[in-house]
Amino acid sequence: MASVREMDSGTVHYSQGHAESVVRSQAWRTVDNSAAYLAAELRPGLRVLDVGCGPGTITIDLARRVAPARVVGVDLEVSVLEQARATAVSTGVGNVEFVVGSAYDLRGVLEASGPFDVVHAHQVLLHLADPVAGLREMLRATRPAGVLAARDADYAAAAFWPADPRLDRWLEIYRAVAHDNGTEPDAGRRLMAWAHSAGAGDVTPSASIWCHATPEQRAWWGGQWAERIISSTIAERAITSGRATTVELADISTAWTEWAEHPDGWFAIPHGEILCRVPPLSNRSTARKSDLHESAQRRN
Repeated sequence: MASVREMDSGTVHYSQGHAESVVRSQAWRTVDNSAAYLAAELRPGLRVLDVGCGPGTITIDLARRVAPARVVGVDLEVSVLEQARATAVSTGVGNVEFVVGSAYDLRGVLEASGPFDVVHAHQVLLHLADPVAGLREMLRATRPAGVLAARDADYAAAAFWPADPRLDRWLEIYRAVAHDNGTEPDAGRRLMAWAHSAGAGDVTPSASIWCHATPEQRAWWGGQWAERIISSTIAERAITSGRATTVELADISTAWTEWAEHPDGWFAIPHGEILCRVPPLSNRSTARKSDLHESAQRRN
């Protein structure tokens, strides 16, 4: 998961906080439900870097698929890294390590491990104030002939049923708080453009959705949002900025509980996905020679 981050004078902040409900929502994630578009690229022996790994459930799943190769998970928050390490131990996955680091600066990881065959980031770019800079740094961490994979939600395209104006307000408040923070909650549709701006040439786009509609799924999704909207950094920022009042957020929390209990409750949110393939060294050398030749021709 990715952590929610913003860049402020070179400092990276976790703007959504680490309330239990936030981390719980991240710990549900696996390769199957959050990185299926990458699964075909994974095989034993590939070294993987998971940027913004959060509690590490996707990271650990990646490690299972590429064992015995080493997988490194990077996040800014020490407490979630401790949880990730504990999960790795309890599940018996030993080819994974978790270290403190930022999507904007992976130099420490690269100095320790060198570039990676696969660099992965799930729900990270929509929380970066400068997603292009983050992608550029992740491309730098990807070895020649490797792949950078990123997946992010697109909140403006989220849909739910039954209709409820309180949940309309939830979406409005969530997106407004993200924009106030200098980040883009509708990142999914922008991933390919950001990748191109970061210098990626070979980009494969795709999309997939999360759908929460069974009683169990509704209880989980609605339950964690009933908590998050009143007791997380999102709630604090919404109140501080004047985007919402405590009373309104409590009403939205109730709406999520009622939605979760409704037999017709349905929620879906689409995600954009990209696979950026880094050219092999031979291709880079050829391209560089071509650029030099064209430059020489222009001078002549």
